[in-house]
Amino acid sequence: MADNGGMSQERVDCVVVGAGVIGLACARALAQAGREVIVVEAENAFGTATSARNSEVIHAGIYYPTGSLRAQLCVRGKALLYDYCASHHVNHRRCGKLIVAHNDAEVAQLQVIEQRARANGVPDLQWLTRDEALALEPQLQCTRALLSPSTGIVDSHGLMLALLGDAQAAGAMLALQSPVLRATVAADGIQLAVGGDSAMTLLASAVVNSAGHGAPVLAAATQGLASTHVPPRYFAKGNYFTLSGRSPFSRLVYPAPGESSHLGVHLTLDLGGQAKFGPSFHWVDGLDYRVDEHEAEHFYDEVRRYWPGLQDGALQPGYVGIRPKIRGPGEPVQDFRIDGPDTHGVPGLVNLFGIESPGLTSSLAIAERVSALLQKP
Repeated sequence: MADNGGMSQERVDCVVVGAGVIGLACARALAQAGREVIVVEAENAFGTATSARNSEVIHAGIYYPTGSLRAQLCVRGKALLYDYCASHHVNHRRCGKLIVAHNDAEVAQLQVIEQRARANGVPDLQWLTRDEALALEPQLQCTRALLSPSTGIVDSHGLMLALLGDAQAAGAMLALQSPVLRATVAADGIQLAVGGDSAMTLLASAVVNSAGHGAPVLAAATQGLASTHVPPRYFAKGNYFTLSGRSPFSRLVYPAPGESSHLGVHLTLDLGGQAKFGPSFHWVDGLDYRVDEHEAEHFYDEVRRYWPGLQDGALQPGYVGIRPKIRGPGEPVQDFRIDGPDTHGVPGLVNLFGIESPGLTSSLAIAERVSALLQKP
């Protein structure tokens, strides 16, 4: 331990910034590869932001542009995640998903989805007639549907507990209430100024910036990283409403997505069988986790397109998720960004930007990629 102007400085091997599902997966992969790992998290618990505010869906990998990181890492991550959940007794269910159409134009959209799914390495989508779809879900309304049998749901908190347990078993440490204030690229590593009650400076050989919404902020506060490698950040808010009473559906239901990248107000399930609907999509200026209750009226209209039996008053305010965006309104759909030394020229640094859906599904595959980028020669 060295002294750095009155603040303690400690030399460490790897620092992972952010203890969401991506950060914990990266910490596990690095620790199991034999690296010394410290995870620093600004909040007083792990996984309190994006990782705790999503649909908990294991995505199949059917919507994302072919060849994109989102497509590749979702398909790879899905396989890894199902195996991991089974081997680590993480609660999950391969329940399947129906994507439904109500007219010829929407059937054409489903055809595009099926073609893209095949190109992405997801060949298991099945066409259903109206009668076949209703045989699976009697309360459904549609003219045709696509069944995605490899879509599922997972207990995200249980997953993070398992990842943290693996990482700690391999020697990793978790430091809560330890925000990283700034970073400096030095000749012998990356220096991190860590705040909180035990403020210190860490001199790391490797740093994984998996700070979610804060990742562009930390990158901007990294002296020695060119500003051209720091994306802007945007916030996309999604409200969720929950169904009072038990769901009549046993599978997820998604409407045909239309021309936008937003997948519409869909029906998902938790592992207790409760249905939730969402998310909506609104660009916002910051992290506002209050549910916009006035959106319920819009939700009723959207949901009744595929579930006309939804009763008045059955939707209750649920929660809000905010996607960490790096492209704003009117810009092309973003891909994941995994910026390693070959991208920005800083040895030992990996910045993770724009890791929104399907980040949860992709978490183990992202960690695999990050660990490979930081392999010692």
